[in-house]
Amino acid sequence: MVDFIKRGLITLFCVCFLMACNSETQPKPVSYLSLSYPKSMYKELDSPCDYSFEISEQAIAQFDENRCWVKINYPKLKATVHITYRKVEGNLEEILREVEKLTYEHAIKADKIHPGKDYVNKASKVYGRLYQVEGNVASNVQFRLTDSVQHVLSGALYFKVRPNYDSILPAVKYIEKDILHLMETTHWK
Repeated sequence: MVDFIKRGLITLFCVCFLMACNSETQPKPVSYLSLSYPKSMYKELDSPCDYSFEISEQAIAQFDENRCWVKINYPKLKATVHITYRKVEGNLEEILREVEKLTYEHAIKADKIHPGKDYVNKASKVYGRLYQVEGNVASNVQFRLTDSVQHVLSGALYFKVRPNYDSILPAVKYIEKDILHLMETTHWK
């Protein structure tokens, strides 16, 4: 009986050894997280305020009509774009400084702030700037829009999660495209 067990173990060992030698060992390819987001489709936002723009069909808008502020919620991404509206009353420079100050308050935690991407639409009298904030900050995308006379819109993207830039970056880039579309379709009433 013992010989039978020994022969069985030796045979099993040989079979395993021969099977292992048949294929070359290759390193496994580096794997990456694959996220897929739906293609953005847009709808006109029915605004009771002095402005209008298009938002993603994936988003839900909630107005605070007393101040003409709006929250654009992305429930599946746990994200919200908070937009504030201010009427200009001879204080445009002051309002724009406040908006920029809010953006640069993130500089303490930010790795980098890109104050680039100016937007100009002379036909609609819409002028703006998009700010991209890199790092583990509360808001990675902020923007402002104005007609330089009567209106200022400013907005910031927030997620309902602890800031982890590497993890939320794909969602940030997805919503950033929607914000750019919002900026491009803004018009004043």
